[in-house]
Amino acid sequence: MPTVIQRATTSKSVSFEDTSIAFSSQSNAKLLKTYWLFALMNRGWLVNLGTFFIKLALNLKLPVKKLIKSTIFEQFCGGETIRDCEKTIQKLHSGHVGTILDYSVEGEGNETSYNETVLEILRTIERASESNDIPFCVFKVTGVASTELLEKVQSGDSLTLEEQDAYDRVQQRVDTLCRRASERNIRIFIDAEESWIQDTIDKLAYDMMDRYNHQQCIVYNTYQLYRSDSLDNLKKSIQTARSKSYLLGAKLVRGAYIEKERIRAHEGEYLDPIHHTKEETDRDFNEAVDFCMTNRDIVSICLGTHNEYSCQYCISHMQELRIAPNDPHIWFAQLLGMSDNISYNLANAGYNVAKYVPYGPVEAVMPYLFRRAAENKSIAGQSSREFLLVKKELKRRKNCQNK
Repeated sequence: MPTVIQRATTSKSVSFEDTSIAFSSQSNAKLLKTYWLFALMNRGWLVNLGTFFIKLALNLKLPVKKLIKSTIFEQFCGGETIRDCEKTIQKLHSGHVGTILDYSVEGEGNETSYNETVLEILRTIERASESNDIPFCVFKVTGVASTELLEKVQSGDSLTLEEQDAYDRVQQRVDTLCRRASERNIRIFIDAEESWIQDTIDKLAYDMMDRYNHQQCIVYNTYQLYRSDSLDNLKKSIQTARSKSYLLGAKLVRGAYIEKERIRAHEGEYLDPIHHTKEETDRDFNEAVDFCMTNRDIVSICLGTHNEYSCQYCISHMQELRIAPNDPHIWFAQLLGMSDNISYNLANAGYNVAKYVPYGPVEAVMPYLFRRAAENKSIAGQSSREFLLVKKELKRRKNCQNK
């Protein structure tokens, strides 16, 4: 049976090894299912083979949706609709972990799909405004805009009248989402994307901050610290916010497009924007935490990371500066189905934590699920770490039953 945990009210050290807290919300049956899923994902060749056959089956319209929904979809997604996510939202809330509803349907590249995405994100904002179990909402600009158009704007090329009209609509969509978030007093993340469109996204984000972040921090931009220029960009954005007297929201992540970035840089024969080593990325991530803490009078941050050291680094910094664990300007976030040892142990110690909960029709969120499978395979030791933690908890529960 899952155990009930009591949340700490004062600052204390956090151990990410306590599996009794990490998996407190999971029944023995659910934990065993998770064990076998990560056991399979721990084998890279099997992930590649499974991904190939799932794609093939979906293309051939074979009846595999039920299998997908009961395995990888159930592990990493909240459901197909916001209503489907309610059980997950409440389960997370019972462990003092917030939910970030992430509509993970990728844009179809037409105005109709962009407008439908805006309406769905507005629904997540409305749901978030109904209770305190959803502290953030989120959207990708490519969900409401053409990638080609964003890239052309970034390149500085002249837009045709038709393209300018289209970009005006993009700005209106972004403003619609941020304005509604401001009206409902809900923080909203603008996700980071590829470097060839990120400058355009940054400009949109800073315009929204200047519009809606003067009284409180509503709009957050995302900084991918695997880029060699991100730390400087973060520092400059803080200086700009200070000069214009608005608050800056910063979600700090390492980055999600490393293979695409390297391939494009090689093919385009330009300087790779990604750090050469993981150590450089880790250094910049932790320095970004330092700089944001130093400027915490105007900066609110969310550490979107599965890196245990970076979480401990931030905790230590907070303790040194005597910042309360539940300070509303400092949050931690992880993906649903991953790093529960970080999320639940942080929450149990009184820190602000939220989980990204992707949702959408099974077929439409498959690109997201394929990335999660690849991520677990490619991050050094990630699937092994998840697998060993689940294995440890199953052993602990068995020992408790035998006493």
